[in-house]
Amino acid sequence: MKNRYKFIVIALAVVSLGCAGFSYKRNMPTPVETALGYVTAPIQGLSVKIIDKLGSFTGYFRDKGELNAEKERLKEELLIARAEINRLKLIEDENAQLDALLKIQNSYSDYSTIGAKVIAKDPGNWFSTFIIDKGTNYGLKKNMAVMTADGLVGKIRECGYNYSKVVSIIDDTDAVSAQSVRTNSIGYVTADFSEEAQCKMRYSENASDILAGDEIVTSHISEIYPPGISIGHVKRLTTDDKTSMKYAIIEPSADFSKLDYVLVITKEPGYEFIEATTESGENK
Repeated sequence: MKNRYKFIVIALAVVSLGCAGFSYKRNMPTPVETALGYVTAPIQGLSVKIIDKLGSFTGYFRDKGELNAEKERLKEELLIARAEINRLKLIEDENAQLDALLKIQNSYSDYSTIGAKVIAKDPGNWFSTFIIDKGTNYGLKKNMAVMTADGLVGKIRECGYNYSKVVSIIDDTDAVSAQSVRTNSIGYVTADFSEEAQCKMRYSENASDILAGDEIVTSHISEIYPPGISIGHVKRLTTDDKTSMKYAIIEPSADFSKLDYVLVITKEPGYEFIEATTESGENK
């Protein structure tokens, strides 16, 4: 039995040494190794390619997700920046209007004036009637004249404690005594319904020297509006087919599509705001 174990050990040792010697001396793979390499090499290459592709796809989706997140962040920052720009623009516009009102206020230094903000208006594209944020609490009264830095807007129709309702010159319920700066020709300015936000000036035949481009202002005979406030400029001349009455179509100086701040003339030295009418009952 002992001899048998010795023989097995000696045989294993010989085989091991032989394999070691064979492996050390050979320079070429065995046919079996060659066959196995022929089969496994393409598979290994394909596996490497698949792993590389999977890595690329993973990186692609990861990069795309990061890119989308960055785009969303930039989009949000852009919206915030635009909102801030709009807010600053509104402030700039308001400051510009207030500066313009201050300048016009200085131009009418003989008058007592007060600035007011438009807080509401009737439905429609134009400010034919609107509400301002001051009333009897600031001493405002019916028939006080209302204007912007550009020109005449209208007058106060009614007052509450902390608000006033203004009717503008493009509303059909009002008429303004007016005159041409160039010729001093007198007439009455009313709303013109043939065109939106326009006025027309009715005048007599002997004032036919009124021309397109003439500036029309409030006249010195008005009992409501102080004289010399710009109403607008003559756009064109026309004649009523039915009455043969001459009219000048007036483009208002004030922009009635957008009114944010207005100036109310509260008092002129020795001047009282009263209700006055033309022969037809129109206000002047």
